[in-house]
Amino acid sequence: MTYLLALDQGTSSSRSIVFDERGHIVALAQRELPQIYPQPGWVEHDPMEIWRTQLATAREALHKAGITASSVRAVGITNQRETTVLWNRKTGQPVHHAIVWQDRRAEPACARLREQGHGPTIQAKTGLLIDAYFSGTKLQWLLDNVPGARDAAERGELAFGTVDSWLMWQLTHGQVHVTDVSNAARTMLFNVHTNQWDDELLALLRVPRSLMPQVQPSSSHFCDIAPELLGQAIPVGGVAGDQQSALFGQACFTAGMAKNTYGTGCFMLMHTGQTFQTSKNGLLTTSAAQASATPEFAMEGSVFVGGAVVQWLRDGLRAINTSSEVQSLAESVPDSGGVMMVPAFTGLGAPYWKPEARGTITGLTRGSTIAHIARAALESIAFQSAALLQAMGRDAVAAGGAPVSELRVDGGACVNDLLMQFQADLLGIPVVRPAVVETTALGAAYLAGLSCGVYGSTADLSELWLAERRFLPTLSRDRAQAQMARWEHAVRQATAPDAGLK
Repeated sequence: MTYLLALDQGTSSSRSIVFDERGHIVALAQRELPQIYPQPGWVEHDPMEIWRTQLATAREALHKAGITASSVRAVGITNQRETTVLWNRKTGQPVHHAIVWQDRRAEPACARLREQGHGPTIQAKTGLLIDAYFSGTKLQWLLDNVPGARDAAERGELAFGTVDSWLMWQLTHGQVHVTDVSNAARTMLFNVHTNQWDDELLALLRVPRSLMPQVQPSSSHFCDIAPELLGQAIPVGGVAGDQQSALFGQACFTAGMAKNTYGTGCFMLMHTGQTFQTSKNGLLTTSAAQASATPEFAMEGSVFVGGAVVQWLRDGLRAINTSSEVQSLAESVPDSGGVMMVPAFTGLGAPYWKPEARGTITGLTRGSTIAHIARAALESIAFQSAALLQAMGRDAVAAGGAPVSELRVDGGACVNDLLMQFQADLLGIPVVRPAVVETTALGAAYLAGLSCGVYGSTADLSELWLAERRFLPTLSRDRAQAQMARWEHAVRQATAPDAGLK
């Protein structure tokens, strides 16, 4: 039997999954990753803890599978994107905590870039809108605020990387400094047309080129893991940022295919083939995971607070004891009773891009209960995702294409049948849940398997993809449009919270 090992380093945990060559899960190991909140709007991770937990889960997954490293053909890595690590090349020690993708401390720098008129240039080269979400301004903050960092960087003593680069540095004892196109594309420093770091953007953010990792296609030989770490040297043959990896794991290889991942946030990607398409509706253009040197692209929309709203119900509101309770609580009422929640805890992402927005609950009456709020919280995930798909549809039609005909779903919250049915009702298209919902890790395994010859082509991978359940819309389009109109009204209230005072 041939095995592939996926290292899945996420925002809230590090996981490792052993897959067989049919894409079935053989063993899984997971460890929670502590979150660090130095002040409001700031989110950090300890890079050494990222490394320790990831290595521990890799060893544990192999042990659970009852195999040794010699049975693993290749390793794939997928990771939380945009999270920024800066470390000393000589010691391998980070100079600061990792700045997590959710972190907003670089917003003042982004505001200056927007005011100076750099938005069109950055979007044309990178496909991204200027936002503190991306790595470039996080790296700029580290260079400007960590004592001695800029001078050390100018001397070539430091290395920058997203989490994939940091892991591969550790896996090779500092011998390899590399990333893939899908992670590089999230830095706001990478030209996605040429697949090269862009000198103009590096100069604009005052980032020395010596900091940057080498960039490779997502399916290629990145490095060999030091043999003493897992018992034998294993090639790393696939690397992709988590959302592009999920798109690959969902077998969305051709233009017009789309997936939505319901995790801490929600991330919807639609493949656009080799066409770089600039959104007119607040979406991003990003590099898709690439099996060759030829650039491939996707349209992307990001919801900052998806499944995290359930965590807030549990930890903030203390409405539930465990996240799994939310479906039964929400189902205890027939609908939300007019309650609408906009969970803009860290602003609103695509298609709104309103960093100043704050969370709101509207429509409360004396008859409202915690069950109505729980239902509104769940529905907010679907509303935000529906707004994304509508924006994608407008962009697709404007470019001469067709709207998405089905949405493939994955991520932790996709197991919630109530949420998936409501999503289908709002969208008016089938929502399809795959047999293997661990598509982020699966995508990394598939990329690794392609690079080492376990799979001959993406056509082989398409044949492996299987649906577990299709959720078909049951709501009339008039009702669905009325629901979306209510949502957009609630968004306007969240983005202009003082409107009622004027």
